[in-house]
Amino acid sequence: MKLTRTTLLAAALIGANAFLFTAPAQAADKVCKLEISGNDLMQYDKKELSVSKDCTTVELTLKHTGKLPASTMGHNWVLTKQADFQAVANDGLGAGLANNYIKPGDKRVIAHTKVVGGGESTSVKFSTSALKPGEAYEYFCSFPGHSALMKGTFKFG
Repeated sequence: MKLTRTTLLAAALIGANAFLFTAPAQAADKVCKLEISGNDLMQYDKKELSVSKDCTTVELTLKHTGKLPASTMGHNWVLTKQADFQAVANDGLGAGLANNYIKPGDKRVIAHTKVVGGGESTSVKFSTSALKPGEAYEYFCSFPGHSALMKGTFKFG
C-alpha cells in the first residue's frame, strides 16, 4: 500500500511541477484581433490601428464591403515601416494581382493579406517580434492607385 501512495504522490508532484513551468509560457502568448473594412470608394473605415506591446501575435481581418470584383476594385492590407511605404507600394505595382500586388520576397513587408473583392474577407496573423514600440508603421492597400487614399498609421506599444 505504501508503494502505491508514494507512486501517486510522486506523480502528483511531477504533474504539478509540469503545470507550474508550462502555464506561464502559455499565458505569455497574447493574440490581439483587429478588423478593418475597405469599400468601392477606395476607403478604409479606419485611419489608425494600434496594439499594445503585450500582444505577441496580431490577427487582422480585412472585409471588402463593396460589390466590385477583385480584378477591378480589389483591396488588401499591407504593413511596412513608414519609411518603406512608398517604395513597397511602387514595387508592388509590377507584381500583379497573382502576387497580391506585393513584390515576391519583399523583406520590407511585415505582413499582408491577399487581395479580395466585394463581399469577401481575408485574414493575416503575424508576430509582433519584428515591431518596436515608438517606430512609425504604415498600412495601405497596394492595389494600383489605391495607396494614395487607402492608408493609415499602425501603432505598437
